[in-house]
Amino acid sequence: MTEDKSQPYDGATPPSPEELRIRVEAPREELGKTAEAPEAKTDVKARAQEKSAAVRQQVAEKTTQVTSQLRDKATHAAQAMQDRTPGPVRAKAAAATEQVREKATTATEQVREKASTATEQVRDKAVHVAEVARDKTSEPVREKASQGMRAARANRGQLVVVGAIVALLLVRRSRKRR
Repeated sequence: MTEDKSQPYDGATPPSPEELRIRVEAPREELGKTAEAPEAKTDVKARAQEKSAAVRQQVAEKTTQVTSQLRDKATHAAQAMQDRTPGPVRAKAAAATEQVREKATTATEQVREKASTATEQVRDKAVHVAEVARDKTSEPVREKASQGMRAARANRGQLVVVGAIVALLLVRRSRKRR
């Protein structure tokens, strides 16, 4: 009797149908990831929106921090001056404190306006870059990427299950080697 060598296997017994399914599903999962990569890279608008949201958050945090620090220092300085100075000087200190508070509020508003303008500029540039990228990408490539994304989305649950099975098998295999 001759042995069938049309399908390679690493052990003494041929692979089970489950193992064959896993061998087929792994490349499919990788293909799904590969198909997602060009679309994710060309989605400049989404990446720009994420970046502008992060910048807005940073600006808001920094503005709040600086405003708080300025108010604390102004209050502390006013209190120190009030404790050590006569009445007329206290009135001037209070006026100066109020001026500092007003300037801090104005500075905060200016920073917010600039952040808003910068965010809008980034958004406009992102839209422009996305349009240029879309125009320069050939139709067959866009269609293949779109098909791959649809297939990956349609089989999301199965891909997760196959990924979990592959992970478990890899863990099991690594434990056997120890």
